[in-house]
Amino acid sequence: MNKDKNFFKAQERLAKIKAFLLVSPLLLFVLVFFVTPILLILVKAVYNPKVNTLIPKTVVVIKQYDYKNVFPNEKVLKVFLTELQVLSKNRTSGVLAEELNRKVSGFGSTIKKTARKIRNKDISKIPNYKEYLLSVTKKWNNPKFWMAIKRSYSSFTFSNVLAAVDFEYDLEGNMVRKEESKRIYFTILVKTLYMAALITFFTIILAYPTAYFLASLPRSKANLLMIFVLLPFWTSLLVRIVSWITLLQEYGVVNELLIYLSIIDQPLDIVFNQFATVITMTHILLPFMVLPLYGSMRAMDITYVKASASLGANPFRTFIKVYFPLTLSGLSAGAVLVFIISIGYYITPALIGGVDGQMISNLVEFHMRSSNNWELASAMGGILLFITLALYAIYNRLVGVNNMKLG
Repeated sequence: MNKDKNFFKAQERLAKIKAFLLVSPLLLFVLVFFVTPILLILVKAVYNPKVNTLIPKTVVVIKQYDYKNVFPNEKVLKVFLTELQVLSKNRTSGVLAEELNRKVSGFGSTIKKTARKIRNKDISKIPNYKEYLLSVTKKWNNPKFWMAIKRSYSSFTFSNVLAAVDFEYDLEGNMVRKEESKRIYFTILVKTLYMAALITFFTIILAYPTAYFLASLPRSKANLLMIFVLLPFWTSLLVRIVSWITLLQEYGVVNELLIYLSIIDQPLDIVFNQFATVITMTHILLPFMVLPLYGSMRAMDITYVKASASLGANPFRTFIKVYFPLTLSGLSAGAVLVFIISIGYYITPALIGGVDGQMISNLVEFHMRSSNNWELASAMGGILLFITLALYAIYNRLVGVNNMKLG
């Protein structure tokens, strides 16, 4: 008896090992190509050792600097000029200029100009370093420059995370909002969330009656009509976007039809703006809302609806009190899915959104490819990740992930 029991336990362990080995390639793939990049992005958002690597002695001796004095003491200035001269001779002062310019606007040109001046100069023969720097450019008379260097002592900083929501550190180290003229990222983030909410709302308005109609049909007919819902999945994303550009352009199908019907006299500006982004993404993401709704409606026990009607409830009351609550699992799953996809969408706003229809993902792409500011791009990506996890937590709290209906 014990031998049989031990045999079955061994077989069970062997089956578990085989199952793990079967899924291990997928687990490894997810770990290497999904989890690891996310962790690297989060680290890069708060870790930037470039400045204290380029001028390591300066960031140490400037630690006691007080912004009220405007300039550091002569010892600090000598160390700084010496290290800047080395960078200038090595042709790496531009890296320092680029990095400090991200911290304080205008710092980059100041660094470059100074680096050119001192490249072949004997630093030890300069009688007064403060006067020399001011003779190069009066911009050095700005305590923000020196505070930026001082704060670079630590490789870990939240300055990029703050910049991603239009905040910064003031001279005393307090977090303050940027000047109104410099507030860009938080405005775009709010607009992204607003557009994602609009897209989610419109997909619900279009998907709910569609799913209801499909659920009311026999399964064979519903499966046939579902092809039209899934058709966008079988068409290239680029083709769909170009089709919408053709429809919405100045003399496209929509404007020509409205002019023909005498509804308008002049073509409407409905392409390369926020309207075009919302309507195109609503069409693209519609299946992600229809499928969860259709799944919850198909899985519904229709006897509850019949019982409500037999008890005297009118169709509207039956829908509000019985039918609609039973579809909330599918509705909430679709809404969360569409909203999360929307806030991170890139290609559609880039091609059809113009300036007005840009989203936060377009700024992330800009800083990764054009400005080469990976730290700020990582910070914005981290904020989007935080919003996604927050939505997931709220959904799990209110509905429960186990109740999610995706089809």
